[in-house]
Amino acid sequence: MQADEESVRPVLNHLRRAQGQLAAVIAMVESGRDCEDVVTQLAAVSRALDRAGFKIVASGMRQCLTGDSGTPPMTRRELEKLFLALA
Repeated sequence: MQADEESVRPVLNHLRRAQGQLAAVIAMVESGRDCEDVVTQLAAVSRALDRAGFKIVASGMRQCLTGDSGTPPMTRRELEKLFLALA
């Protein structure tokens, strides 16, 4: 992914947050924590990853449409598939 620093920073923040939350989920499962607590934390991981994915797609949209990154432009079908992968 080629993007400017301003676009990458929020994505990395979401990914780091998800990484920390996932480590917490693993620790919770290993220690036998309550199912509701584990699922709540797991949902937070999922949201952080979703947000990172949407930010990646949004920040890279221009590159995807125009081929600015040195790759051929994406078709409408390819873009739709990319968005649906996040759903």
